[in-house]
Amino acid sequence: MAEDLKSVVVERTALGVYQIRNVRGGAITLYVNDTDFTAVELLLGAIGACTINDVDHLTSRRAEPESLSVEVSGNKTTDEGGNIMRDVTVTFRAAFPEGPEGDAARAALPRAVAASHDRLCTVSRTVQTATPVTTVIAPD
Repeated sequence: MAEDLKSVVVERTALGVYQIRNVRGGAITLYVNDTDFTAVELLLGAIGACTINDVDHLTSRRAEPESLSVEVSGNKTTDEGGNIMRDVTVTFRAAFPEGPEGDAARAALPRAVAASHDRLCTVSRTVQTATPVTTVIAPD
């Protein structure tokens, strides 16, 4: 089994303000104001980013999408064990051009979504060990 260690550093910059940095120099700030991302939103975003990347690569081999997006939502709840996200849903929206290439991309979309969900997306597969993640393909 091959392993590839991934890590980030989260640093406090002020009370309630944190910066996440990766080894390549990227940085994201959390909790500065009402428009910044919360940690839960980053979790949902990480699921979406991972799976849209998989689906994009698999469908774009057939046709360049006219649009491709994913919405990730879930219910933040508190149970006897504490706070947790439940019922995470990943909803894809995709439009491909008319013609044979677009038809091929549309036909590949369900397989690409399933491949990402079942084996490719590290983030959702990791989360799924504790919280089921449901994928949905929305109509164009």
